[in-house]
Amino acid sequence: MTIDIEKAGPTGPSGPPSAAPEAIKAIPVRHYGRYVAGTVAVALLASLVYAFSQGKVNWGAIPDFFFDGRIISGVWHTLLLTVLAMAMGVVLGVILSVMRLSKNPVTSSVAWFYIWFFRGTPVYVQLLVWFNLGLVFQYINLGPIYKDYWSSFMTPFLTALLGLGLNEAAYMAEICRAGLLSVDEGQSEASHALGMSQGKTLRRVVIPQAMRVIVPPTGNEVINMLKTTSLVSAVQYPDLLRAALDIGQTSGAAAEMLFLAASWYLILTTVFSIGQFYLERYYARGSSRSLPLTPWQKVVKNLSALSTFRRTPKAVS
Repeated sequence: MTIDIEKAGPTGPSGPPSAAPEAIKAIPVRHYGRYVAGTVAVALLASLVYAFSQGKVNWGAIPDFFFDGRIISGVWHTLLLTVLAMAMGVVLGVILSVMRLSKNPVTSSVAWFYIWFFRGTPVYVQLLVWFNLGLVFQYINLGPIYKDYWSSFMTPFLTALLGLGLNEAAYMAEICRAGLLSVDEGQSEASHALGMSQGKTLRRVVIPQAMRVIVPPTGNEVINMLKTTSLVSAVQYPDLLRAALDIGQTSGAAAEMLFLAASWYLILTTVFSIGQFYLERYYARGSSRSLPLTPWQKVVKNLSALSTFRRTPKAVS
């Protein structure tokens, strides 16, 4: 006996075949609140720009001194101090974080006291203390290596470097400690089971994995250090702000030179921010399924979305 079984499908068990379903047209939702917020933000920005344009500020003095030799020298000294102070802070921060995690109570206590002291006192105060420490130590004596009066030894550059670098080490110690604690203990146990020493495990297993946690706040610390260098003008170090203040006093355009210094700081922090973004993107390769879009990719995506939105017809109610 043969039994014919009709195949069920979109046309049903019997009757003429029905037409193919119409393609669904997705219409994006219009967010009118965003348009209103954007309009208000642009209006506020325009009013702020207009207020500054009507102020009694000689804006022409800014381009006249923007590439002045003293300003460029100040920019160079600011960058040099930023790099050296951050290098000192990172190296000492790693050492202090390892000491803080040590099982030796003396080592851990020393690291804790260092972090407590330097995080608990303002950077400006620390700079002034280093600059006036000659009241305590009249001269420095390193035996046959070096011997001189403290006032001659503690130059404005060394004062700025020690004041910023030692203070930064306290913050970097906590950042590095958080990064080291973020690595699972099983990684260290597996390394020890393979015969790796504690130091080798730290260098080859723990620190590379902790970099994903350490890099973002370290980038923020670099940018913050760049701006904090403006405090060293108090100890007569010829940084960007010191150069701008000196030019402002001699030219009579004190406020204009402050705007000039602010412009240079914005340029430098923007460059550092771009570098921080790509460095974070590099270390995110092993933890994210898709890497974050670059600034250019974001611009292309937003322009494409805007052009698609303009071509999309309005929904008919």
